[in-house]
Amino acid sequence: MSLNDPLSNAISHILNCEKMHKEKCIISKSSKLIKEVLLILKENKYISDFKSIPSLRGESLEVNLNGNINKCGVIKPRFSLKIGEYEKFEKRYLPAKDFGIIIISTPKGLMVHNKAMENKTGGKLIAYCY
Repeated sequence: MSLNDPLSNAISHILNCEKMHKEKCIISKSSKLIKEVLLILKENKYISDFKSIPSLRGESLEVNLNGNINKCGVIKPRFSLKIGEYEKFEKRYLPAKDFGIIIISTPKGLMVHNKAMENKTGGKLIAYCY
């Protein structure tokens, strides 16, 4: 397991646990970005909940899965996104219009692509989930 991208490791671990129909998933590395992404997944009902568990090697996250994730992943390289380019990346990463979410890092914080379009702001692509 490569430790160069903790967010990618966390999302692929969640997807693997989801495919094995597990109810819980433990992510060993925790960061502010991972927590923000998990919060967005929780708000959009892709996971049911998550909590942090302090351990000797830092902080772990326990994620409660609910079986709603078909596919999720990190977008590498983190493409810059202008206001008029949302549809191009929706077609690239999501299977259909209004199906799934793309998480974008904007100057106003992390948000879903629909909310970023409403706020008329660009940013960098972080991850997708459907």
